Amino acid sequence: METLLRAALLDWLRSDLTLADLLNAVEEESPVRATPPWLGIATSASIDWSAKNRIGREVRIALELQTRGDDAVGDGALVAAIEKRMTAFPRNQSGFDMITVQFLRARAERRPQNLLTILLEYRFRILETSPE
Repeated sequence: METLLRAALLDWLRSDLTLADLLNAVEEESPVRATPPWLGIATSASIDWSAKNRIGREVRIALELQTRGDDAVGDGALVAAIEKRMTAFPRNQSGFDMITVQFLRARAERRPQNLLTILLEYRFRILETSPE
């Protein structure tokens, strides 16, 4: 289910017109040939969150946003747009139902060549749906 969640989340983020205008890429991991700003899934991990009659997972996903420069206002607006899109992630998905999505933490790190990396970590609780 973690793989299904990652794929659905990427599709959801890519389909946002605001993010499409602000980002050069939204990828499964760090893009090979994209210039900042870009967004990728840095890492994910899951644990069992099953119910009596349904398989479930609690999945933590960290998104990596990489920008260049010192535009704190622009970076803040970009992070806000990502957070808004994440909280609007549809509950019913192919193969699972999302029960909750919760922002956990953010971390920013200045890197060489004037790069800024912002990690946004979320927790998803999902239950498998029966195949149709």
